[in-house]
Amino acid sequence: MTTVYPYKFRPIFKHRLWGGQRLREVFGKDLPPDDTIGESWELADLPRDKSVIVNGPLAGSTLAEALEQFGEEITGDEYYEGPFRLLIKLLDAQDILSVQVHPDVETCKRIGRGEPKTECWYIIAAEPGACIYKGIRKGTTRRQFAAAIADGTVAGLLDKVYVEPGQCHYLPAGTAHSIGAGLLIAEIQTPSDTTYRAFDWNRVEADGRARPLHIDQALESIHFDISAADLPVTTVGRLVDCPYFKVDKGHQIGTAEVLLSPGGMEVLMFLSGSGRMVSQEAEPVVFAAGDTLLVPAIYEGVIRFSQDSEYLRVRL
Repeated sequence: MTTVYPYKFRPIFKHRLWGGQRLREVFGKDLPPDDTIGESWELADLPRDKSVIVNGPLAGSTLAEALEQFGEEITGDEYYEGPFRLLIKLLDAQDILSVQVHPDVETCKRIGRGEPKTECWYIIAAEPGACIYKGIRKGTTRRQFAAAIADGTVAGLLDKVYVEPGQCHYLPAGTAHSIGAGLLIAEIQTPSDTTYRAFDWNRVEADGRARPLHIDQALESIHFDISAADLPVTTVGRLVDCPYFKVDKGHQIGTAEVLLSPGGMEVLMFLSGSGRMVSQEAEPVVFAAGDTLLVPAIYEGVIRFSQDSEYLRVRL
């Protein structure tokens, strides 16, 4: 039986102060009970967090192990070298996240640490009045922002944006940002866990301790010339087209079929609906809302939808 087929993965759940249990309620994720889970890492290949395949002949293997054996077949790259160049998550923000920033390549070189990260947020669900913060208000200087961190008035210098389901927000590296409460988000990003917190709303963990801040690194990483006006919001078709990944939005009715042709690896995030992928070479792969599948470059088959489905297609 073929070892190259659409792979499903075991989610990696992350406790977060601002998380909850909504990933269980909406997608049926088997979350640890009585815990605040803010992130479900759907596809990861980082040093301390590696996704494990749960279906087919390679079940039990990590993504990294599969790529080591079948890198060209999966990625389409004759000279593929890991790690995998995407990090895919689902986020449950029951409370507001810290004000933070991810560095770009130049900043990582300048300060001699960290990995760059560019990301996008697709809004799956939003409570009335839910918002995000992205970018710095025009005219704000580094000195003013540092002073606002010290006196707790950072929110007044961030661009606040009210959001609705179906929107995609692109955040290039260097963008100061925060996710507000009441949001369920699909997050697509480059493979980095480098996050510099500038402000955490004066919160403490259950043990009474505040989470660490990284003010110097954050100030060094923030692009003070990026505001919300510079970051357009997309809702249909091609959502993101940046140097690191492309994201397209798809919607199919329950009787639809979509051909998957060889030629390019892609990641499919199913946000609603269900169906299965079938081919002549591999066993059918069933999917449902909340599943993320990696479709190898050489895979040839058909997606047969059994319910109206919305999904994201991610390509490098």
